[in-house]
Amino acid sequence: MALAGLVLVFTIDPNEPGHYPTCPTLMFTGTYCPGCGSLRALHALTHLDLAGALGMNPALLLAVPYLLWAWAFWLLRCLGKAERKRLAPAWALWTLLGAILAYWALRNVPAFAEWLAPGGVVAPAFQ
Repeated sequence: MALAGLVLVFTIDPNEPGHYPTCPTLMFTGTYCPGCGSLRALHALTHLDLAGALGMNPALLLAVPYLLWAWAFWLLRCLGKAERKRLAPAWALWTLLGAILAYWALRNVPAFAEWLAPGGVVAPAFQ
């Protein structure tokens, strides 16, 4: 299913308006959520454009290696080739939550927009 989603994002450009829905957080609050720009970043990654992906959602690039590892571990568990255990300790999950919340706040600060906001654009609520 994930592969089908990647094929869709590869073929239908999220940079062109009208193909995908607008982020509800952006639509209702005018601020970027931690996931804003992820479709455009995935589109760039599927076209091997690392700089473009980094410019749309830098957090996604950090998450991709872990997501691939977690998917592979899940697959091995389903095949019975790995034992069931937690993917991360509780402290790591709380640290991750804190990092996501900090990223959410900082990407909406105009001073950090060039590095953290999708495409380096200041959120509409702050323009």
